[in-house]
This record gives sequence, structure tokens and C-alpha cells, in this order.
Amino acid sequence: MQDQRKKLRVIVNCAIFAAITAILAQVEIPLPVVPISGQTLAVGLTATILGSRQGAIAMVGYAALGAIGLPVFAGFKGGAQVLVGPTGGYIFGFILTAFITGLILEKTKFNLTMALVANIVGMIVTLICGTVQLKFVLDMSWNQALAAGVYPFIAVGLIKAFLASWIGITVRNRLVKARFLPENKKTVA
Repeated sequence: MQDQRKKLRVIVNCAIFAAITAILAQVEIPLPVVPISGQTLAVGLTATILGSRQGAIAMVGYAALGAIGLPVFAGFKGGAQVLVGPTGGYIFGFILTAFITGLILEKTKFNLTMALVANIVGMIVTLICGTVQLKFVLDMSWNQALAAGVYPFIAVGLIKAFLASWIGITVRNRLVKARFLPENKKTVA
């Protein structure tokens, strides 16, 4: 019975954070090729709160919902064509980002400093994944791909990394205290 409760809690956690990502994806600033959206903030929050495994599962769920056509991606877009299009690399990158960000925290400490480091690394991972696909799908030079897919996102990415870290650690600590999340031996206030 305890095992079933634990599995149910993981499913619920992942579903909630996939939904949060879908909601924050609709907060966007349109740019010519790749919009600035709240998706990356949601990915950082997910990884900071849930850790590597559940964070990655939540992002797989988010990508799967969009792939089957639900309008969960930025601009209320959905469908497999988004995943194979110019911005699809960012969405695939969310899975790797959530895993790496959460793993860094699990291997160090769940505190603000390490969360900021982990979320900055995660931002870089997302930008790399997105830029590689952007370059090849649109047949751009590396300079063009960097200009369209990285440079406009650095400043806002750092702000989102800080917000994901600060909000994520605060929420995580409260969820651990309320016993909604298991305590990590390296969790600190």
C-alpha cells in the first residue's frame, strides 16, 4: 500500500509540474524566430523542487502532451511538427535540463547558491539543445543560430535562473517540511 502511495505521489507531482510548464509556456514575448517564454522558468522550478528523476519525467510528460497535439507549447501550439521544427530542440532540451539541474542539486545541496549554479547550467543546456536544432532545421550558420537562439536569452535566462532557484528552494523546503516530498539528506534551508 505504501509503495502504491509513493508511485501515485510521483505521478501527481509530475503531472502538476507538466501542467505548470504548459501554463507558463503561454507567458511569452514574441521574437522573430524563438519567443521568450515562461517554459524555461517552469523547467527550473520543476527540477529545483522535484529533483532529477521526477523533473525529467515531468518534462517528458509535457513534451508528450504537446506531441499528441494538445496546445501546451508557447503560443498555444501543439503537435509533433513543433518538436521537429525550429524550436523543438529547446523542448527536447527541457528533459535533459531538468535531469541535469536536479542531479546537480541532489549531488550537492538543495540551497539557493547551488540551485542558482544548477539552474544556470540548465539554462546553458537548454540553449545548446535549442540552438543545435535551430541551426539545422533553418539551415543557418552557427553565428546566425547563436544570434537567434542564444544571445537574446542570456539576460532574461539569468533572471529566470535566479527566480527558479529562489522560488524553487523556498517551495521545496516547505513541501519537505509538510512531508509532500521526501527529505534529501543534503537538503538545507
